Amino acid sequence: MRDRDSAPRILMGQRGAAAAFMPNKFVFPGGAVDREDADVPLTRPLPPLCQTRLSEDSRAGMAHPLAVAAIRELWEETGLILGAPGDWADPPADWRSFAATGHVPDASALRFVFRAITPPGRPRRFDARFFLVDADAIATNPDDFSAASDELSHLQWIGLEELRHFDMPFITEVVLAEVTALTHDGAPPASVPFFRNDDEESLFLRLKGYPMTE
Repeated sequence: MRDRDSAPRILMGQRGAAAAFMPNKFVFPGGAVDREDADVPLTRPLPPLCQTRLSEDSRAGMAHPLAVAAIRELWEETGLILGAPGDWADPPADWRSFAATGHVPDASALRFVFRAITPPGRPRRFDARFFLVDADAIATNPDDFSAASDELSHLQWIGLEELRHFDMPFITEVVLAEVTALTHDGAPPASVPFFRNDDEESLFLRLKGYPMTE
């Protein structure tokens, strides 16, 4: 999020027309956790509350690789760096371009705000965690996407009031509604929505046990 206190904007990009999953849709930067992400050190970890929420209804030890993957995917898809100056001893292959900038990943500014499992019957299914971060925490120019891969096109900061004009997946719209509610509070949320689509039923829950009635 950018300009939280004046005219909040969210960074999004458009998936390609040939993509097997959500073609042409505007989405957040993101992707899958790699095996090596669990071994990548963070100069500073996620806030403790975010680590606690990520551990609920999940496999043990997932908070660290999820945060690392979020930072890596942000770099790969946008060319933006969430990190601090530092050197690497032997970066994994997927991290060499990040390491070459002279930064190490820093997860302290990430806020865990949503979790969703893709409904059955889709071409691909994901158990996705969504993080929010203020653009002020980015170590590089937030308008410089020159180092981005070609996975997302039309990368841009979009005002919350303008988002209704963009073609987005349903779950992205749901997440954005939660993000909008968090606009004026930069602290990690005490509870996190969980849109859980099992084979038997769909449930809208809150991690920490709160029902979705608020």
